[in-house]
Amino acid sequence: MVGTIIGASIFVQPSEITGQVPSIPGVLLVWVVAGALTLAGALVTAELASTFTRTGGVYVYLTAAFDPAVGFLWGWAMFWTMHSGIIAAIAVVFARYTGFFVPLGDVGIKTVAIAVILILTAVNYVGVKQGSRLQTAFTAVKLIAVLLIIAFGFALGGKLPEHFVGSTTASADLSLSSVLTALVAGLFAFGGWHMVTYNSEETVDPVRTIPRALILGTVIVTVCYVAMNAVYLYVLPLDAVSSSTRVAADMADALIGSGGGAVMSGIVMFSTFGALAGIVLAGPRVYYAMARDGLLFRWVGGVHERFQTPHRAIVLQGIWASILVATGTFRALFTRVIYTEWLFFGLMALGLFVLRRRSDLTRRYSAWGYPVLPVLFAVCSFAIVINQLVTNTAESVVGLSLVLIGLPVYYLWARKGYVRPPTT
Repeated sequence: MVGTIIGASIFVQPSEITGQVPSIPGVLLVWVVAGALTLAGALVTAELASTFTRTGGVYVYLTAAFDPAVGFLWGWAMFWTMHSGIIAAIAVVFARYTGFFVPLGDVGIKTVAIAVILILTAVNYVGVKQGSRLQTAFTAVKLIAVLLIIAFGFALGGKLPEHFVGSTTASADLSLSSVLTALVAGLFAFGGWHMVTYNSEETVDPVRTIPRALILGTVIVTVCYVAMNAVYLYVLPLDAVSSSTRVAADMADALIGSGGGAVMSGIVMFSTFGALAGIVLAGPRVYYAMARDGLLFRWVGGVHERFQTPHRAIVLQGIWASILVATGTFRALFTRVIYTEWLFFGLMALGLFVLRRRSDLTRRYSAWGYPVLPVLFAVCSFAIVINQLVTNTAESVVGLSLVLIGLPVYYLWARKGYVRPPTT
């Protein structure tokens, strides 16, 4: 979970938050709130994961709580835009930072991005252990790098004349919309926390392991993110953090000179590769579960006789993500649709109330703070969606329409009798 969440965002662009909330306490508070909200979602999901041990995660929970159509829409958005789009986006970030060491044009960046997608597709094709071990190794090194950045930043930053300098921009004009926009940027950096639930059936003792991973993983990432932002603000003036598109590299340059950019470029490459490994591993498990329930062609859910992986779903994901990179369409699709996952998260939290009324289900873990915490998480999730619709109406409507296109597809599929009742 930690390896999936910590990708490029924390190293590259916290500027969105500092631009919206131009004060040091405000910036740190937004990161804490984003972590707390993610933890609330993790606690809700932990209870659902202890109740349903089927592979598929959010898809399974939405289907069980409401209707297969709701679960189908989640999987539909995942494949065509949300999940495949984030794979494409992170692969392009990896390729761009590769260009720091090897000159790459636009074609070269796309070629490297597609190559890394295909390499990780092949790794996950041959087994979940290989994919998870690769991610574990990269996560360990990534966390060591984060700790070193924090340690060196606080050790050397005090020697600079402008450490912990606030913004020259007045913060009195803060609005609820700007705070929500900053919070969305923070939550984007926490993206992927739910993916650990996707491969339940391949996890040892998922009833205990997945809730523990959700909770501990969120806490670890929150501590890392708050500490990283604190060290950025300790070394650089707030206005410099606000305007930077590669804040970690700028901080390194301030501390150790021009070579800092090369060091940070290497760390970002390492970090994005590790995050990509986890995301490539997670997605096909949802498509496998959907195929098993009759919501995709049955052959998509085929399991490899030797490797015991959903190999066809893995290949399809790799091909589509590569097409998105090659055409560049992932940028428009991803930015239009990514906010809609919070609509599904809100529904998932409300689904917890529905599922607790079912007498045929046994839960091994109860979400802390029930019923207040799930309600709070649902309200915040829907507030994020509403804020996006109000502040960026045209793009948001297009994105929501792309998701809702899946409804007629589902009902056509169901009319032909392909849909089977899901098992728990």
